[in-house]
Amino acid sequence: MALRADVGIDLGTASILVYIKGKGVVLKEPSVVAIDQYTNKFLAVGEDARKMLGRTPGNIVAIRPLKDGVISDYDITQRMLKYFIYKALGRMIFKPRLIICVPSGVTEVEKRAVIEASNEAGASKTYLIEEPIAAAIGAGLDITEANGNMIVDIGGGTTDVAVISLGGIVVSESIKTAGDDCDDAITRYIRKRYNMMIGERSAEELKLNVGCAYPYDEEKYMNVKGRNLLTGLPMNVEVGSSDMLEALKEPIQEIIEAIHEVLEKTPPELAADISTRGILMTGGGSLLYGMDKLISRTTGITTKVAENAVECVAIGTGKSLDWVEVLEKNSDEGRASRYR
Repeated sequence: MALRADVGIDLGTASILVYIKGKGVVLKEPSVVAIDQYTNKFLAVGEDARKMLGRTPGNIVAIRPLKDGVISDYDITQRMLKYFIYKALGRMIFKPRLIICVPSGVTEVEKRAVIEASNEAGASKTYLIEEPIAAAIGAGLDITEANGNMIVDIGGGTTDVAVISLGGIVVSESIKTAGDDCDDAITRYIRKRYNMMIGERSAEELKLNVGCAYPYDEEKYMNVKGRNLLTGLPMNVEVGSSDMLEALKEPIQEIIEAIHEVLEKTPPELAADISTRGILMTGGGSLLYGMDKLISRTTGITTKVAENAVECVAIGTGKSLDWVEVLEKNSDEGRASRYR
């Protein structure tokens, strides 16, 4: 039984990653919970619950308690956090200190909800870090330098675009268009083009296997099963990567526009740094084929995907635990100045 641990959590809309100081990322599970509506009891959490999405009987619901990067169901998020903290740490003598990352555009009310849910889930103290900063640290950038670094973090619920210099965010834009919206766009396209209804998981599989933001050199295909909207019977369709290019056009365009907006607001000196250093992409959404090529082509700036794009934010959140004393000092000073 351990005494106490410092824990970093990437509380994502699609998945939760838990980083323990000294051990690295120890847990990575979908942020999905299956609940019995009659008893309000947790039946499954994480990967087991994700398998139930769209396949549950009437009394069981598989839900995602986080939407667009923020808490949409407070009670379930708190219970889910408690479950993951216990699963990652086991029994502890002292409560752990937690650092949780949040999208750069969250409001004070949303921040407070995260802190309260975390404290109720068993943290002795909770600190927050903004996603682009955590992503930059996790990607191995030295964010304390007087140089401009541009981060594009495409998650499940939000896309965060930020220019970082001297350890802080200079310009940022957080939009609620990300991986989940790409899945929705695929579902809509398949319904319109093939008169077929597909589930959330099938849409995600299409995105992962043949989805693209830039044309493949050779067309790729995947068979997808669903329900025919005219006959109501099951049907099977072969979907190509060119279909995906058309389906994903809208959400990808919104992400490109957010990048352009941030570049337009960036001070000239930092813009010069970015054109030299390039744009760094993190998050699961950055793995969509051709996303880096498309950003490079539309901005004229070299764009690369971080080495460990999916875990970048969790690793950065965990690494920032080294500065937990500084965060503690700042929060104490802030509290003291509020009560003066």
